[in-house]
Amino acid sequence: MSESANDKPVEELTFEEAAAELERLAKEIARHDRLYYQKDAPEISDAAYDALRKRNDAIEKRYPELVRDDSPSKSVGAAPTEAFGKVEHKVPMLSLSNGFEDADVTEFWNRIRRFLNLKDDIVLEVTAEPKIDGLSASLRYEKGHFIVGATRGDGREGENVTENLKTIDDVPEKFKGRSAPDVFEVRGEVYMSHKDFEALNERQEKAGKPRFANPRNAAAGSLRQLDPKITASRPLRFFAYAWGDVSELPADTHSGMIEKFRHWGFEVNPFFRVCTSAEELLAFYHEIEENRASLGYDIDGVVYKVNRLDWQQRLGFVSRSPRWALAHKFPAEQAMTVLEGIDIQVGRTGALTPVARLMPVTVGGVVVSNATLHNEDEIERLGVRLGDTVVVQRAGDVIPQIVRVVEEKRPRNARHFKFPDRCPACGSHAVRETNEKTGKVDAVRRCTGGLICPAQAMERLRHFVSRNAFDIEGLGEKQIAAFYEDGLITRPADIFTLEERDRKSLKKLKDREGWGPTSAANLFKAIDGRREIDLDRFIFALGIRHVGETNARLLARRYDTLDHFIAEMEKAADRESDAWRDLLSIDGVGDVLAEALVDFFAEEHNREALAALQKAGVKALPLPAQETSSPVAGKTVVFTGSLERMTRSEAKARAEQLGAKVAGSVSAKTDLLVAGADAGSKLAKAAALGVKVISEDEWIEMAGG
Repeated sequence: MSESANDKPVEELTFEEAAAELERLAKEIARHDRLYYQKDAPEISDAAYDALRKRNDAIEKRYPELVRDDSPSKSVGAAPTEAFGKVEHKVPMLSLSNGFEDADVTEFWNRIRRFLNLKDDIVLEVTAEPKIDGLSASLRYEKGHFIVGATRGDGREGENVTENLKTIDDVPEKFKGRSAPDVFEVRGEVYMSHKDFEALNERQEKAGKPRFANPRNAAAGSLRQLDPKITASRPLRFFAYAWGDVSELPADTHSGMIEKFRHWGFEVNPFFRVCTSAEELLAFYHEIEENRASLGYDIDGVVYKVNRLDWQQRLGFVSRSPRWALAHKFPAEQAMTVLEGIDIQVGRTGALTPVARLMPVTVGGVVVSNATLHNEDEIERLGVRLGDTVVVQRAGDVIPQIVRVVEEKRPRNARHFKFPDRCPACGSHAVRETNEKTGKVDAVRRCTGGLICPAQAMERLRHFVSRNAFDIEGLGEKQIAAFYEDGLITRPADIFTLEERDRKSLKKLKDREGWGPTSAANLFKAIDGRREIDLDRFIFALGIRHVGETNARLLARRYDTLDHFIAEMEKAADRESDAWRDLLSIDGVGDVLAEALVDFFAEEHNREALAALQKAGVKALPLPAQETSSPVAGKTVVFTGSLERMTRSEAKARAEQLGAKVAGSVSAKTDLLVAGADAGSKLAKAAALGVKVISEDEWIEMAGG
């Protein structure tokens, strides 16, 4: 059996395996973010999710040149849903870096002292408080009066849940006291106590409604109700612990701000503490861990924050997280159950994914009944058989991970699971591809049916109309499935010819079950409204393997128009061409992604699908120009060597913020090379091509410090 890349220790991954693994992790983490933040329906435990992020970070640290633009280290949360109005966060709601071992906390403490260059006699204060497992919310007050409230969303935009937040007793309508800042955005966590959660579930059962899985899901679902009256009937609470956009800060320490929250009438965590050593932080953590069950509400760790606000300002941020804070997570909870069966699901790319059906078991107060087994290699690695007793692990979510098989409990009739070599959806052969360069067999088995496979075709159509693609209102998963089954929409272009065909059809859409004249007219209007779409969304909608939203945006920026993009991808089929080299020069585009792009446009049916879309009147619009007056706006910048004052990812992010294009290799199109210590071949090539070279210090000065 060949070892799957996602089973290998990070230090054993080859360059190619690491690139493929980062691509897999980016997609998987993004999917779990959408499930957690948008649907309140997580499929893996907190610990399993943290493990994915930890693995991603470790690979990026080993191979910094492979950091993707859609890397999980650069994002937080998921985009808000359309059901609520959007609220833009003037100060982004970011996530925290995670620590899992005591050593992580000690390193955090030492790293802070090193960064601030603190002498031994200078006291460092760090606050500590339980990490509430609820739903993050931001409350904007103007002159002390509550104006608007929002969920975190994707960190930049959240959902407007103002009326729902007003129903929570812990959210004051106005600040207590006579004086209040002109603007102050209080941030915290909406949660539900264990006692209230059990009472709510009892009411659900009496009313014949399903029980909630856990307090976090109950709180999130209650806050995101379209009818505030339903939210008002749910026992929600709120802890204040941070702030966003403010006109002034009434204190110069984090602990002072927490005390101010209390003075204004907010509930703050009573276990908040200020510590002056790493040992004190760890003692607090273990104290909270031991008393976790008696707190009366769910927590999943402890949060540490540097107390002095001016030091927080100096420490700043790394990617999606502040340097001055750390979330010290608790280990996962475990339980034993029986594996009753394994089902095979077929995804949009034809991947066959095994899903374990478990005998329902309560783990940490939540009933779980299934788990993903990833692929057939994972089944073999675990040595799992049908009927086995397995250890499952979770920390607050619905679908756990299988940790191991309890072989001493294996029944005599336990059966090996034979992974199918044919697609359960269409009967086509399902194969595991072999990488021509490495000779390694892909861990995933895929259906070869392509567009004839109903599972893939339907999923591709769903992806095409999804939120970050064409986003056609009224054409969701349910409608796509119904139209596909009836043969009305079998390929993307059919969407844009639907109205024309409907006019000629004897059975009109308005006469179909669940439809009427108004809803049919609204759908046709919505489709017409998406005949013109930004190029990056168009590229993302095509469902090309390895092309996520960020990579689609990179490609749209580089090629500007759809015709140019198609022409260059067709030219890039020649691996010796300038088009191929130009494609690989885009920072974030490696061999795996480039091959996927070329392969997509080499397929005749894909070119036919694009031609059909254009014939149906669909146009892709160039992205608006980045408006900036910085000295590197519009220029192509390459970084090389070891940077000492910032990470490579920080440097790239700053360059893009200033309107520059960041490339991974030096070419004749390169305008500027930033050379750190031990710069190698890129420096020599830049000199040969006459590319301007500057030092890291010069770059920092150019970038504004």
